[in-house]
Amino acid sequence: MTQKILLIEDEPDLAAAVQVRLETRGYKVSIAYDGQEGLAKARTENPDLIILDIMLPKIDGYKVCRMLKFDEKYQKIPVIMFSARAQEKDRELAKECGADDYYLKPFEPEPFLARIQELLERPK
Repeated sequence: MTQKILLIEDEPDLAAAVQVRLETRGYKVSIAYDGQEGLAKARTENPDLIILDIMLPKIDGYKVCRMLKFDEKYQKIPVIMFSARAQEKDRELAKECGADDYYLKPFEPEPFLARIQELLERPK
């Protein structure tokens, strides 16, 4: 069965680049361009994994992550925070929100794709 990944990223060029990389690996990718749309899609599409930017219009990535991770229906969906913010406090905040991992932009594709696969293979 094809695994679904929801990418919540407000930069269309970056979203498209990540989408192409994921689709060439056989994943079905859905994109949301702001936190509100991302939260709605997470709830309606029930993806297998979410890649979530932090600095988003409408609702920031921390809030989106927190809202999903504190909801029993969605808390088992792995969330990778995906940000240009490199400070340790950003990583700590992501962890507090329930994120499963934190990747910096720009990213190295191979380790990033390997981590996605690892999280998808983890028992639910």
